[in-house]
Amino acid sequence: MDESNPEPKAGGAVPKPVKADANGRGQATPEAAFDIWLQRGLHHMFDDVMQEPIPEELLRLIEQDREQS
Repeated sequence: MDESNPEPKAGGAVPKPVKADANGRGQATPEAAFDIWLQRGLHHMFDDVMQEPIPEELLRLIEQDREQS
Protein backbone atom coordinates (compact mmCIF):
# COMPACT_ATOMS: atom_id res chain seq x y z
CA MET A 1 0.00 0.00 0.00
CA ASP A 2 1.23 3.47 -0.86
CA GLU A 3 1.64 5.57 2.33
CA SER A 4 0.86 8.76 0.41
CA ASN A 5 -2.57 7.40 -0.49
CA PRO A 6 -3.74 5.14 2.37
CA GLU A 7 -6.79 3.02 1.68
CA PRO A 8 -9.55 2.91 4.29
CA LYS A 9 -9.66 -0.23 6.42
CA ALA A 10 -12.80 -1.99 7.56
CA GLY A 11 -15.00 0.43 9.42
CA GLY A 12 -13.81 3.37 7.31
CA ALA A 13 -10.69 4.08 9.35
CA VAL A 14 -7.67 5.33 7.45
CA PRO A 15 -4.45 3.78 8.77
CA LYS A 16 -1.85 6.15 10.18
CA PRO A 17 1.61 6.30 8.65
CA VAL A 18 4.20 3.90 9.96
CA LYS A 19 7.76 5.04 10.62
CA ALA A 20 10.49 2.90 9.07
CA ASP A 21 13.49 1.92 11.18
CA ALA A 22 17.07 1.62 9.88
CA ASN A 23 16.33 -1.85 8.46
CA GLY A 24 13.32 -0.59 6.51
CA ARG A 25 10.86 -2.41 8.75
CA GLY A 26 7.78 -0.52 9.85
CA GLN A 27 7.39 0.52 13.46
CA ALA A 28 3.93 1.65 14.60
CA THR A 29 3.70 5.00 16.31
CA PRO A 30 2.20 5.10 19.83
CA GLU A 31 -0.93 6.75 18.40
CA ALA A 32 -1.33 3.96 15.85
CA ALA A 33 -0.87 1.33 18.56
CA PHE A 34 -3.58 3.02 20.65
CA ASP A 35 -5.90 3.18 17.62
CA ILE A 36 -5.41 -0.55 16.99
CA TRP A 37 -6.04 -1.36 20.66
CA LEU A 38 -9.18 0.80 20.72
CA GLN A 39 -10.55 -0.61 17.47
CA ARG A 40 -10.03 -4.21 18.61
CA GLY A 41 -11.67 -3.46 21.96
CA LEU A 42 -14.67 -1.80 20.36
CA HIS A 43 -15.07 -4.67 17.90
CA HIS A 44 -14.85 -7.16 20.75
CA MET A 45 -17.57 -5.34 22.69
CA PHE A 46 -19.95 -4.36 19.89
CA ASP A 47 -19.66 -6.77 16.94
CA ASP A 48 -22.47 -8.95 18.33
CA VAL A 49 -24.72 -5.89 18.71
CA MET A 50 -24.04 -4.85 15.11
CA GLN A 51 -25.23 -8.27 13.91
CA GLU A 52 -28.64 -7.87 15.57
CA PRO A 53 -31.58 -6.92 13.33
CA ILE A 54 -32.92 -3.37 13.52
CA PRO A 55 -36.11 -3.33 15.64
CA GLU A 56 -39.34 -2.92 13.64
CA GLU A 57 -40.40 0.04 15.82
CA LEU A 58 -37.21 1.93 14.95
CA LEU A 59 -37.63 1.20 11.25
CA ARG A 60 -41.23 2.47 11.45
CA LEU A 61 -40.09 5.71 13.14
CA ILE A 62 -37.40 6.27 10.50
CA GLU A 63 -39.93 5.73 7.71
CA GLN A 64 -42.38 8.17 9.34
CA ASP A 65 -39.64 10.80 9.56
CA ARG A 66 -38.74 10.33 5.90
CA GLU A 67 -42.38 10.85 4.89
CA GLN A 68 -42.58 14.09 6.91
CA SER A 69 -39.38 15.55 5.44
